[in-house]
Amino acid sequence: MSLTSIVRHAFTRRMKELERHVNEGEQLQRQVLTRLLQEAKETEYGRNHVFEQMRDYDDFARNTPVNTYEELKNDIDRMRHGERDVLWPGRVRWYAKSSGTTNDKSKFIPVSNEGLQKIHYAGGFDSVAIYLRNHPKSRLFDGRALILGGSHASNYNMPGSLVGDLSAILIENINPLANLVRVPKKKTALLSDFEIKRDRIARESMTKNVTNLSGVPSWMLSVLNRVMELSGKTHLEEVWPNLEVFFHGGVAFTPYRHQYEQLITSPRMHYMETYNASEGFFGIQDDPADKSMLLMLDYGVFYEFMETSPSPSQGGEPGSSPSGRLGEVVPLWAVEPGKNYAMLISTSCGLWRYMLGDTVRFTSTNPYKFVITGRTKSFINAFGEELIVDNAEQGLAYACQQTGAEVLEYTAAPVFMDAQAKCRHQWLIEFSKAPADLQRFASLLDQKLQEVNSDYEAKRFKDITLQPLELIQARPGLFNDWMRQRGKLGGQNKVPRLSNSREHIEQLLKLGCDTIKM
Repeated sequence: MSLTSIVRHAFTRRMKELERHVNEGEQLQRQVLTRLLQEAKETEYGRNHVFEQMRDYDDFARNTPVNTYEELKNDIDRMRHGERDVLWPGRVRWYAKSSGTTNDKSKFIPVSNEGLQKIHYAGGFDSVAIYLRNHPKSRLFDGRALILGGSHASNYNMPGSLVGDLSAILIENINPLANLVRVPKKKTALLSDFEIKRDRIARESMTKNVTNLSGVPSWMLSVLNRVMELSGKTHLEEVWPNLEVFFHGGVAFTPYRHQYEQLITSPRMHYMETYNASEGFFGIQDDPADKSMLLMLDYGVFYEFMETSPSPSQGGEPGSSPSGRLGEVVPLWAVEPGKNYAMLISTSCGLWRYMLGDTVRFTSTNPYKFVITGRTKSFINAFGEELIVDNAEQGLAYACQQTGAEVLEYTAAPVFMDAQAKCRHQWLIEFSKAPADLQRFASLLDQKLQEVNSDYEAKRFKDITLQPLELIQARPGLFNDWMRQRGKLGGQNKVPRLSNSREHIEQLLKLGCDTIKM
């Protein structure tokens, strides 16, 4: 009898509990909110916002403000210095370092013990449970898991307190028994220098029986390429013949899918998307035939949603109405399929009505299933075109399909007006396999963007508002060089995809590129 067949029984009860997600979504979420308010009523934040007197969601929404990181930053900094009972009961010892805000290079997201166990680890457990349900013949636990993580450091020199990538916090606190079925060893997994870590992970793992991978697609691909270099093999299944699944998240998988399928040709290979962030674990792809994810409703996370409607006249961000005010916030049970929403969360880590920064679109409300459409600050709306990451991913996938190209990394920003008073979008793309005709690739991308986004199509009409997009081919390694220069190579760091600002693209251009105009 295989180890997987024995371990499988540990997930049976949870699969029955997950059946409640189909018809009891509202009930589950109301129970989560009640539990969060009860647990946090004696904190400073809970007393200030009368959590003890709240009886339902309406009370909560009426008395608790919507928060960005800036509103909670001072409280979080006090917590990092050791203060107790501020946003969550007791002392919070771990802080996940995330990408920064307008005013700060980094955000520090509190990770309480409750959040660690009942959000982050719960999400990992459910991912495996759902995978085993979908694949009865799996031998997942008969080999090793290659888990790619970041690094951590001490927090303000506070005893027992750490700050770093969420993945590093998870590895640091994982059950020691899990180390028996994972690679690389803990010391290697927590190295801060990604280039050294990449090589060591490849060397430590290539002789093991790896059955599954977990990590961010871009960084995992870099590690796998190093495995191929060291092994001299043509395909990854020649190194790991029992490899069967990649649990991926952090960035969209679409730009990387073809590269993985070329690297791993085994028909037994599966891909499963998860929606995990520094702030929590929110969604799991529960149906291999459906790209949408199941929203996880019974963790320590209460969800709210704000319909996004950027204001062209004001260059507004998603979540703003034409008047510039915040859009209406609704609980989960009031969302509608097909609409684009910014996500708000309240969690057992002390984040209250927190603007997560991601946008989603529901494909179903029974159960609640969704796709990630982008970031509230990752879009281009310089001319009223309202281009979001979801549009960009569809456009690139189409252009790649038509030309045989493969995109490794990309970013895009507006050119507000050049010397000829022309406005356009400027795309900087690093190809792992460049198209034979770059101009055709750019034209196909522009064509698809008009097809999937009516606002972009209107602005492109007869080239009156927007000229054809400009494609700049990045030299090999450009994005890695830029990330290294910023101290963000590896871990959970991500390349910004779309921006109304030219700050990032200008930094990249200075590192050297070749311009290809349509």
